[in-house]
Amino acid sequence: MSQSIQQPAILTFFGRLGRWALKTIESMGDATVLSAISIKYLFARPWQGRHIIEQIYMLGVNSFIIIAITGAFTGMVLALQGYYTLARFGSESLLGSGVALAIIRELGPVLGALMMIGRAGSSITAEIGIMRVTEQLDALQMMAINPKARVILPRIIAMIIALPLLISMFDIIGLGAGYIVGVELLGVNGGAYVGEMIAKTTPMDLYAGWVKAIGFGILIGIICTYMGYRATPTTEGVAKATTHAVVIGSVGVLVLDYILTSFFL
Repeated sequence: MSQSIQQPAILTFFGRLGRWALKTIESMGDATVLSAISIKYLFARPWQGRHIIEQIYMLGVNSFIIIAITGAFTGMVLALQGYYTLARFGSESLLGSGVALAIIRELGPVLGALMMIGRAGSSITAEIGIMRVTEQLDALQMMAINPKARVILPRIIAMIIALPLLISMFDIIGLGAGYIVGVELLGVNGGAYVGEMIAKTTPMDLYAGWVKAIGFGILIGIICTYMGYRATPTTEGVAKATTHAVVIGSVGVLVLDYILTSFFL
């Protein structure tokens, strides 16, 4: 009797799990195809250079303040926490290298990407979703303007360009803030701080950070544009699409970070 009661519940669970997995794979394939088709128009006429530059300004320049604030406080917290941890072992001189490696390899790309998802990624999804609700995308097609080339392509390319630059600024600001806290506030020797930072930071560390930044830019651009383009053309549909873009993008960044980190160990 107990098996006959439990079996339908188990079958229902695996049925839902299977449908969710198939839907996820289908969505990933749809997003990949949509992005590939959009990027195909990068060098096609009419060239979208002006729209790409506009999106770089909208996504990059307008996000600088939040990136700068996050980078500054990240460097300050790392220096403060790292100092009291290293002081237990008499290794305060290693503070510079610890802050530099943590920011350049991990915290800079990851926190910068997460801030961009919240600040710029959500706006991309909402903007494209509203275009879908107000039938602006259909109007572009009626005017013989490809919406994938005009709407999706500039935002993906702009995210790929803007995010690495913003993460580089995040790193510089974070390292500077860490120096101020470590040297000026906590009394670590400035020469030792900078010397250890330069000695322990290798070109591979910088390369790893840049690869992550570019990878995150591609991921965020694809997810956010896809969610907006495929959003249900209602107010509620746009809201759900924006929420899903932020959640899926954030989880995707963390998963991709683990994958890329495993290649650079």
